[in-house]
Amino acid sequence: MSARSVDSQSMDESAQSPAAEAWIAFCHNIPALAGLLILLGIVALTLYGTLFYAGDAYEIVWAPHEKPLTESDFPLGTDYLGRDIVAGLIAGGGPTLAVGLCAALLTMVIGIAFGALAGYYGGWVDIVLMRITEFFQVLPALLFAMVLVTLFSPSLVTIAIAIGVVSWPQTARLTRAEFLKIKELEYVTAARAIGTRDRRIIWKVILPNAAPPLIVSATLTVGVAILFEAGISFLGLGDPNTMSWGLMIGMNREYILDAWWPVTFPGLAIFLTVFSVSLLGDGINDAFNPRLRER
Repeated sequence: MSARSVDSQSMDESAQSPAAEAWIAFCHNIPALAGLLILLGIVALTLYGTLFYAGDAYEIVWAPHEKPLTESDFPLGTDYLGRDIVAGLIAGGGPTLAVGLCAALLTMVIGIAFGALAGYYGGWVDIVLMRITEFFQVLPALLFAMVLVTLFSPSLVTIAIAIGVVSWPQTARLTRAEFLKIKELEYVTAARAIGTRDRRIIWKVILPNAAPPLIVSATLTVGVAILFEAGISFLGLGDPNTMSWGLMIGMNREYILDAWWPVTFPGLAIFLTVFSVSLLGDGINDAFNPRLRER
């Protein structure tokens, strides 16, 4: 290979955008790819599972507590009422994932708004917003979420809102730290010098450069929100009219000593989902972190 081709290859590699470098690093991260594949498989089964396995999650189809892998037509058995567990897993996956995504989105919106304003303006704005953040941070999150769900009636919407309301302080602190660091850089100072409005500097200049750690935080927040929903439903505060994995565990928890499978399989689904999201978040973190990417 000639020196010219080597130089051109090195120039092409150095000319890659940070996003392209991050994507290449992510593709070389085997655990992260495994997490992505597991999560995509769970989403696919949730969206298209009824095409291959027809069943009503609320219909009583067999005797209660039919064991898995018996001669019946229900491979994972039935619950305490005689409802098909596989049908429940397929029907409950969508609401569970939806609550996680919506709660994570609300968490990021509130947290980024508080953290961005506090980090950029500083002074009394920072003091006021951080005191509010600290107030929510010291509250017992699960207990506060339970109170909100109880006050506004249990439904997927109220559960997602309650989780988002109690989960945003950590995101706010992370956003504030990024803004404090980035706002002193030269390109931000140049933007101020040419008269760019604060609103544009916050949302168009600083926030895109603070995005990588916030994306990682958003990914991990989805897993936390799913666990929150499972905990709330386990305690009997979920919406009984909408199937979810947490609700399946909560409805069958009293019979776990007699029949382990109605609780184990929804719990395993929650574990695999949260585990895959965690692997995905770690992979994104490694991909966007230059030091970890080199390692």
